[in-house]
Amino acid sequence: MSQGFEIQVFNRRKNCMEIEKVYGDGMVKFAYGNPIGRLLGPVIASKMFSQLYGRSQDSPKSAQKVAPFIKNFDIDIEQYQKGSLQENPIETSYRSFNEFFIRQFQEGQRTFTPNDHEMAAFAEARYFGHASMSDDLTIPVKGSMLRAVDLIGDAELAKAFIGGPLMIARLCPVDYHRYHYPDSGKTVQAFTVAGDLHSVNPLALKYRQDIFIKNERRVSILETEHFGRLAYIEVGATCVGKIVQSYDESQPFNKGDEKGYFLFGGSTVVLCGEKGKWAPSEDMLKNTEAGIETYIQLGDVVAKTS
Repeated sequence: MSQGFEIQVFNRRKNCMEIEKVYGDGMVKFAYGNPIGRLLGPVIASKMFSQLYGRSQDSPKSAQKVAPFIKNFDIDIEQYQKGSLQENPIETSYRSFNEFFIRQFQEGQRTFTPNDHEMAAFAEARYFGHASMSDDLTIPVKGSMLRAVDLIGDAELAKAFIGGPLMIARLCPVDYHRYHYPDSGKTVQAFTVAGDLHSVNPLALKYRQDIFIKNERRVSILETEHFGRLAYIEVGATCVGKIVQSYDESQPFNKGDEKGYFLFGGSTVVLCGEKGKWAPSEDMLKNTEAGIETYIQLGDVVAKTS
């Protein structure tokens, strides 16, 4: 890959193309593009490395990184709630970098589409969407890597999703890192598929096309009111110390309820649906065909019933 590789993203809200400012791009290029880095790859992708790094983001010292991070990535911090140090200005209100990382929006900053036929964005992220999972998919990874059976890790469960729609929501370290339910319903089954913790950055995907099925991931099979059965897959990544389920999965959920969150690191949520039940938004499908992700705010429309 050339040093000039850029990640182009279409920002739906601003209605314009943007160049993504990548956090840690030098490290990603070293780990996946440099011969020495590739030798160290198994260490960097190990759970132990990510857990140790994640723990370092829990230290009080790590809080010193918050203010420069906000400035460097131009984060509109006033949209978010303060951290535990309530008496401080918001930039210094977080006890650690991880507390800042899992910050919550202020009440009313995001609303979920109220229409039953519209699926709400389950993460504030960069989305790829496909109307049907098939072996000739080439974006963002080789088609065989996007088969439901590979992502879900259970051939019997995967049968319901073969040929169905698929969305991939990629979260960057700069993003809101909580993820939500796209519709009301109940959890049928939930389990973890063991694996590595490679970076899910497009720079890394250029070098390794099997990351989504090699990485550790947590799968929830959801029965929803308006979109049928969904496979909701949270994919771990380098330096994600933990995937946390904050919702009691034994209870029914409503559209917009928080499902969980990722601790430090870029992360991904993949959503698989049943054939013919729904389709991703037209702009997402069009941009995906051009190899471009669509940046969509939490709660905005990402799909409609067929």
